[in-house]
Amino acid sequence: MNDTDTREIILRGISASPGICIGGAYLVDNEGVHVVDKYLIDKGHLHEEVLRFKSAVGKAKYQLHELIENTPEELRQNAYILESHALIIQDKMLYGKTIETIEKEQVNAEWALKKVTSGLRAMFKKISDPYLKERADDIMHVSGYIMRNLTGAETEDIADIDKRVILVAHDLSPAETSKIQLKQIMAVITDRGGKASHTGIIAQSLEIPAVLGVGNATARIDNDDIVIVDGTAGIVVINPTARTLDEFELRKQRYKKHREDINRDSHALAETDDGYSFRVMANIELPENVLSVIYHGGDGIGLYRTEFQYLGRPDFPTEDELFEKYRDVVEVMSPKPVTIRTLDINGDKALTNGNGMDVVERNPALGLRAIRYCLKRPDIFMTQIRAILRASVYGSIRIMFPMISNYEEVRQAKQIVRDAAASLDKEGIDYSRNIEIGIMIEIPSAAIMADVLADEVDFFSIGTNDLIQYMLAIDRGNRQVAHLYHPLHPAVIRMVQHVANVAREKGVKVSMCGEMAGDTANLPVLLGLGIDELSMNPQAIPEVKHAIRCISMDYAKKFIKEVLKQKTCEDVYKLVRDNYSDIMAKAMDMDEFLEIRG
Repeated sequence: MNDTDTREIILRGISASPGICIGGAYLVDNEGVHVVDKYLIDKGHLHEEVLRFKSAVGKAKYQLHELIENTPEELRQNAYILESHALIIQDKMLYGKTIETIEKEQVNAEWALKKVTSGLRAMFKKISDPYLKERADDIMHVSGYIMRNLTGAETEDIADIDKRVILVAHDLSPAETSKIQLKQIMAVITDRGGKASHTGIIAQSLEIPAVLGVGNATARIDNDDIVIVDGTAGIVVINPTARTLDEFELRKQRYKKHREDINRDSHALAETDDGYSFRVMANIELPENVLSVIYHGGDGIGLYRTEFQYLGRPDFPTEDELFEKYRDVVEVMSPKPVTIRTLDINGDKALTNGNGMDVVERNPALGLRAIRYCLKRPDIFMTQIRAILRASVYGSIRIMFPMISNYEEVRQAKQIVRDAAASLDKEGIDYSRNIEIGIMIEIPSAAIMADVLADEVDFFSIGTNDLIQYMLAIDRGNRQVAHLYHPLHPAVIRMVQHVANVAREKGVKVSMCGEMAGDTANLPVLLGLGIDELSMNPQAIPEVKHAIRCISMDYAKKFIKEVLKQKTCEDVYKLVRDNYSDIMAKAMDMDEFLEIRG
């Protein structure tokens, strides 16, 4: 921005970590090595070129090891991110394939690495799960380390920043975010990334505001520009006027007091003001996340995604490896329940584990994934189920099958559980006989057939991330249609109502583990519909518990009748805002702010 351009500018991005921060911008030029020349290598020098690549990989391993060892205490629970990168470096799909490309195509190491990395990234991007899709960036970050070692390029070290700033970058790798010092970095803005990216996860862990996926932040912001970061609303204000500064300073103080108030009560029961109690649970990816669940007052784990023990390695994990991980989580959370979702992975992703399947699916979101993949590979499924059953003696475990679309899948999956139990009985290995079995309702066919499926399970868990996507035929990653993705769409509300009504009639519990559960604006609707449990990002738990205490169940049941009469998302939102202004206060403030600014 030039010296004469001091107009107030508002940028919109993704709300990745809540909070408000006002300060000076600090741009980090970390876009890495983009231009790579291709040149041929004489046959007689191919061995030297391979050695040059191996040397760059070895140096990258050492650099990551140093980062892991020097990770600040406040980020220690996220060190697993860097450890996963160390595994990716050694993966044959990256390391082995690059060497193969150097030798077969007789090209330089930089070009071979770029070609292999691009192919792997494209494969990851086909995955429908938003968290897994973000892992495509892990490939790029690891490749960047090796590439910089090959070319001798350097990037700015975030650890060297010696003043209080708002960090602005095109993107941040886990290695870079691991260097964030709370004394220096007050907030984060990036052009790329989303809530499920590592930058988003670490910002949430540090509880600093973050607005990601802005697109053009680095092009619009200069060093030392005064910037406002509203991580709650996903807003960035550049060169704010005195009036705007006053408005956001007031909002910042209100937010700070609000967080202090709700954190004090985060371990208390989530009970409505007329005495109805709810379990507010957490979604986790790895055992290390359990500490965050406990700290934020989680009533258990409503969704333990188990895919991450399978990623970034040349083979499938053994039963003992899985058992150890599950036991760690269950023991720490006991006696609170841990809901383990069985492997939600697809054929394209599993290729990196050498499963012998060479079919690249054109639309993996609708292909061989989750329960379909597990039923096609019962050997892999059996290994996981045995590990879960063995861990069940150390606490309270619930098993949940993902992406169920029909009755037969539930019956087949339960049969494998029975077979696994029988095999443990035969070997004299102990396990709990009272494990609840549930299914995720994330495909419209499962929601419609809920009355039939309820006869086979103990609970439903509504996965709104995929359910909304499939119902409304919207790819959230497609910017052209992402605005149509709305949790409070009348069709979504009616579908959730149908599932909740069936669950109540059949005597099975119904929970919600999608992102919709962690947004307080949706709570009056969810409680009115009859959802029994909610599960979300651990950092959202205190806010949701606090909001529940502001709601009357008797009123919510009457309110939902009015909600069901609405025809548009806007009508539903307005109805919620008009009836629950205390819960919607932050959204109303932002609406007023944007209205004033036009």
